[in-house]
This record gives sequence, C-alpha cells and structure tokens, in this order.
Amino acid sequence: MTAAPPLLDTALMLATHGIPPLPLRAGKVPFGNCPDCTGNACGGRPNMKTPGPCRCPGVCHAWAAATTDPGVLTSPAWATAWRRASAVAYHPGGAGVTVVDLDDLAAVQWARATLPATRTVPTTRGEHWIYRGSMRSVNAVRPGVDIKSLMAYARWLGSGTGTTSSLPDAVRALAVKDPTTVRRAPQSLTAPLRGHGGECRHRTPAYLDRGIAMAVQRIADASIAVHATVYCTFLAVLSTHGRCGCLTDTHVNRLFTAAQAKGETPRHCTDAWTNALTTLGL
Repeated sequence: MTAAPPLLDTALMLATHGIPPLPLRAGKVPFGNCPDCTGNACGGRPNMKTPGPCRCPGVCHAWAAATTDPGVLTSPAWATAWRRASAVAYHPGGAGVTVVDLDDLAAVQWARATLPATRTVPTTRGEHWIYRGSMRSVNAVRPGVDIKSLMAYARWLGSGTGTTSSLPDAVRALAVKDPTTVRRAPQSLTAPLRGHGGECRHRTPAYLDRGIAMAVQRIADASIAVHATVYCTFLAVLSTHGRCGCLTDTHVNRLFTAAQAKGETPRHCTDAWTNALTTLGL
C-alpha cells in the first residue's frame, strides 16, 4: 500500500478541524483547471460563498477546490496533485476566518500599533494575523498588507500563537479603498468628461441607456454561470462608463435589479461590483 504524501496528512488534519485545504504547486500557486474546466467552460461555481466549484473531481478553480471532505482529499483525482504539491493552503472564508497578511516588518509594526491583538502565524518575511469572522478579500489595502478571506487562499504555516479575536471594524474598514464610488454619488449627465475636456460621448442619453439596456439583457439571458456573467457585465459597464462619472445610482440599480432577478443576492451584487471596481483601479 502506498503511503500518503506528508502534505496530505496535514490536509486531512485541517479538514477534521473544519478548515478546507487545497494543494499548492511550486511558486505557491494553485493547480490549473482540468481540460473540462479550462476557461470556466464547466460553468464555474454555482455558489461563490462556499468551497467546491462544479462537480469536477479534480483540483480545479483554485481556492474553490478547498474541501473538508476526506473522500475528495484522498481520491485518485487528487493523488497526483498531492504528490506534486509543494505546500498546503486553505480557504480562510470557508473556515470562517480572515487572514491579515503582513508581508514585511514595516507592515507588522503597523499592525501591532493599529489592530487588536489576535492569533499570529510567522511567515517567511512577516506574519499572518488571523481573526474570527469572514469578509471579502482585498489585496494591497496598504503597503505590505493583504486581506485573505472569502474567495481567496492562504498558505498553511502552522496554528500560530495567541487567542483568535473577533474580526474588528478596523480590518473591515481596510477593504474600503475609496469612499467615493460610482454608487455613492450620482453624477450629472451634463458635466464634462473628467481629465479630457469637452463633452463625454457617454453623456448622450441614448448611448448610455443603450449600453445599460444591453448589459441588463446580457444578465437576463444568462442560463449558466450567472455569477460570472454578472461580474463580467459589471466589469464591461465600468470599463466603458466608470471613469468619466456618467453612471448614476439609477443605472447601477437597474443592473443590480437584473442580477437579483436571476437569483443573485444583494451581497453578491455588491461584491461583484466592488471587485470590478478594484480590478479596474476605480
């Protein structure tokens, strides 16, 4: 009988404690999707809040592959990955925790002066501060600081020391990069295009309304991968209309209403919109 890879033993230990693990390959990155899931061809995750993407038995969809099911972790489909793996990661949000990843000494010193004490785990260059509670994940909330929780993974580097504290408002506030977002301040459709001078073509009511109508229809027509479609649609709208301030709350509410009609929750809509803003640097 072939002995289990040492990393698999660690993964099974985590699973017994309700922490969903996954293998990482060299470079601290997840394994790529299988051919059937490449390019999200399988439809992706039906529920973005829980581990487990589609019904693919392979180690697919990065953080969403994380699972506490020992039958999956020890399955033949995962065996090759464990033999090739260089580290074990876990899905913090799936375990109900948030990791504040402090990447260097300066970040650690900032956290010690700013954040409530909690369980800490040493890393190669800094520390992981682990809080009880989940939130959206955001990179580079300040120099050397990332937040890893929902829809993210973190390396397992041991259980650390100290007592795990509840997720404080100070950490949640780090995820709000810019309080001035498209949703908060309805813009006048008669103002000039910021930074370019002259009139913004998006401020032609017919052009803007047609774009929003097409986006709403795209969401309404989605039959699979609804969440991915909603995110991609939000991204497309913001890439075209997000930088000149021509979107108003009315436009955004039309998009959110269309998404919720397809079964998305208000939280899913907000997360998808925020992620799109972050991706575009808005």
